[in-house]
Amino acid sequence: MKIHEYQAKELFGKYGVPIPRGKVAFNVDQVKEAAAELGRFPVVIKAQIHAGGRGKGGGVKLARTEKEVAEVASNILGMTLVTHQTGPEGRLVRKVLVEEGLAIQKELYLGMLPDRATAKIVIMASEAGGMDIEEVAAKTPEKIIKVFVDPLLGLQGFQARQLAYGLNLQPELVKLFIPMVNRIYKLFVDNDCSLVEINPLVITDDGKLLALDAKMNFDDNALFRHKDLLDYRDLDEEDPLEVEASRYNLNYIKMDGNIGNMVNGAGLAMATMDLIKLAGAEPANFLDVGGGASAEMVENGFRIILSDPNVKGVLINIFGGILRCDVLAQGVVEAAKKVDVKVPVVIRMEGTNVEQGREILKASGLNLIVAKDLKDAAQKVANIAKS
Repeated sequence: MKIHEYQAKELFGKYGVPIPRGKVAFNVDQVKEAAAELGRFPVVIKAQIHAGGRGKGGGVKLARTEKEVAEVASNILGMTLVTHQTGPEGRLVRKVLVEEGLAIQKELYLGMLPDRATAKIVIMASEAGGMDIEEVAAKTPEKIIKVFVDPLLGLQGFQARQLAYGLNLQPELVKLFIPMVNRIYKLFVDNDCSLVEINPLVITDDGKLLALDAKMNFDDNALFRHKDLLDYRDLDEEDPLEVEASRYNLNYIKMDGNIGNMVNGAGLAMATMDLIKLAGAEPANFLDVGGGASAEMVENGFRIILSDPNVKGVLINIFGGILRCDVLAQGVVEAAKKVDVKVPVVIRMEGTNVEQGREILKASGLNLIVAKDLKDAAQKVANIAKS
């Protein structure tokens, strides 16, 4: 789950991580009130969307007077902000963060995320703050310091010092940085984060160290332990079909292709998407109904797939283990009766109760294409793609 910058900074504040003074605002009047509360100019007005590159897209602006505050706020609020992370369709800006302007001496980078290769938490730091870290990694990887923390041991003192010295911080700043990185690490672990990123982490002219930006993601699978974090979820920033799928505990991700697919098991889903591409089409979604799906979940998954106007055909590829083939077939039939199915639907089933499942599909009277095996399913999907 992603959250906004202002929400991440709220969590930073709870953990004692220094941040600029600021306030979220949802309309121009609130922006002006927030600027007045800060008490001095300039102020920075920052669009709040779940995407990076906001500054390059015109979503972060400096306002030096009360008049400029109103002008900048009017321009940013309601704009469709396009960045390299939003795609060409962009994101509608519904809220902004109003912050005090700072005299910045230097920009740094600090990030934490799990590293699967080592089963540790990697902390990355760089003097090349304010830039895209991917670009720094590609062109000047020597500028990135990496420290791998064993989660069973926690962040050690020597590792925090390694980061501080790698950033060439002056002694007085080292004293500020070490407790800061320890607090961020505690926040990361306490809340089951999958990413915490500060870009930039700034050194101000008066010798302060502040998180000027904040990006934070959480492990969806751990949210049952953090009911309070669910309050941060912004459904406006998520795809409506993905929101709908989450209500039924379906793992659905919308994509840009034309063949919808329903599968049980993430590995099989990935293989099915490869199969669709091999057939000359493009997958319209990732949908894993899971091993223990009910007929109702299958029905809802099928309905959600067909809600995507880009879908020109559907491939249902199920291996009947925990999810029996007759249960799948019943779910598909029920959904097809409720939804006006205007595209070809190919169904490939193998496993438990496969014959009963095929009989249910045959007896339904619906125009469903039943594939004999995976090769046959691929051929039928290829025919859909060609047509």
